[in-house]
Amino acid sequence: MKTKFKVIALLLIVSTSCVSPKVFKNLEDRYAALKKENRSLQDEYNNLLLAKNKAENELKYTKEDYDSATEDKNRWEADYKALVNEHKNLNDSYNALESNSSAAIAANSKKNRELLAKLEAKEQALASENARLEQLKKELETRSNRVAELESVIAAKDAAMTSLKNAISNALTDFEGKGLTIEQRNGKVYVSMENKLLFNSGSWAVGLEGKKAVKQLGSVLGDNPEIAVLIEGHTDNAPYSGSGQIKGNWDLSTKRATAIVNILRENNNINPENLTAAGRGEFAPIASNNTTEGKAKNRRIEVILTPKLDELSRLLSDN
Repeated sequence: MKTKFKVIALLLIVSTSCVSPKVFKNLEDRYAALKKENRSLQDEYNNLLLAKNKAENELKYTKEDYDSATEDKNRWEADYKALVNEHKNLNDSYNALESNSSAAIAANSKKNRELLAKLEAKEQALASENARLEQLKKELETRSNRVAELESVIAAKDAAMTSLKNAISNALTDFEGKGLTIEQRNGKVYVSMENKLLFNSGSWAVGLEGKKAVKQLGSVLGDNPEIAVLIEGHTDNAPYSGSGQIKGNWDLSTKRATAIVNILRENNNINPENLTAAGRGEFAPIASNNTTEGKAKNRRIEVILTPKLDELSRLLSDN
């Protein structure tokens, strides 16, 4: 793990200087790995939701089996009581006829034996059904507890991310209407800042207003050390027209993401191992590039905040 982040740190340092084709290829490879990791986290989160739904379905079916077994037990208990009464009546008849008819006595004796055999079979079936009912009850309790535990952990993660979103919204309230949006979806928090808040055209140097916004975001992240932070740089589809060490939009988006990371690293409460910078160029637009407004929305920095899912992974592995 330490080696991994040393490599990331080296990439960050190299990305602030002249980007050679080899370095740019390394950045592309790193971003592909990060993208794969992000997809893996998303798949893991979706799998957790599927596991919760599966557990709830199993709970439902187990409860139906339990209710059905209870009905069977009650019906057999009623049959058993009826047989007991019938047996008593036959015994009374047997005693009354005993002195009158040996044939009647023999018939009653045979019927009595048959009833006793039925009673014994009913008792055995009732005992077996009681055992099955008890097992179903235990399974029902186990699955209920598992569903409750999964729901509790997911709710806690969602509540923590909601609290984080609210803290960020409060910290960045001064920048509302200046190209900043905050969303919570798929168990993550997305902070999007348009370039008009951060950079001049073609530049990766963060302006004073942008630095203020990033530092205020960093103050919240410093209070949440267990959150993974992915900073993505994005551009519109207009070809980069500058000169010098930047070779194109992808280069520029990477430089801009790295510039945000460097500002966040000034906060000593933020663990550098949780920070990742990536450039996506013009290849992940959120609006049409056919309008001025759409291009402005596409020129942005996205900060994607992801919680750790260790506890949910443990619950799934214990299944």
